[in-house]
Amino acid sequence: MNIQNTTPFPKSGKPTEQIAFDRSELFLILGVYGRMVAAGEWRDYGMSFLKDVAIFSAFRRTAEHPIYRIEKRPKMRGRQGMYSVIAMDGQILKRGHDLKTVLRVLDRKLIRAID
Repeated sequence: MNIQNTTPFPKSGKPTEQIAFDRSELFLILGVYGRMVAAGEWRDYGMSFLKDVAIFSAFRRTAEHPIYRIEKRPKMRGRQGMYSVIAMDGQILKRGHDLKTVLRVLDRKLIRAID
């Protein structure tokens, strides 16, 4: 009897690289997320880590399109900044080199007039 040890999916030599948020970036993003959840604006989130972009998507309800996307694109570092906040309709609300200043555009959404 001959036993062969085969793997169903052979591995390639080079692992695929992914862009991801580091711990300090997630701390800032989840801080904004927590404030928005406390205000009743957001209810769910999702994260995608792809080859050229990392995306944090915020949802009002789970079954709909994201209200806002926070993207990290390192290839844009030398141009307009690698961080951006994008609205549901695809409009870029803010883009820059510093994540904290880019996220301020979302803090403005929390300021409301009280009657």
